[in-house]
Amino acid sequence: MEEHFVWVTTRRIRPGALEEFERAWRPDPSPQGMRRAFAYWSEDAQEVTGVSFWDSKEACDSWRTSESEAQRRANMAAYVVEEREGFYRGRELAVPQR
Repeated sequence: MEEHFVWVTTRRIRPGALEEFERAWRPDPSPQGMRRAFAYWSEDAQEVTGVSFWDSKEACDSWRTSESEAQRRANMAAYVVEEREGFYRGRELAVPQR
């Protein structure tokens, strides 16, 4: 099975700030080595979880320490109340057919 490298970040944001947060959140330029990215919002629009898939841990680490990522985090800072993140390795689980 193919192994995946995943960076997950969950942020609690200020009430009513989702639209502004989304504008600040998008990376520019697109990170080298990132294969796919997803964002998920809680029903109250105050918690956002980002999930990104990477070629390797090194590619993710390179982005995380880049000037572009530092600028992106500075742009988001006004909207973020709390942040948690982690890097994971894993694989897709087979779901039994019914």
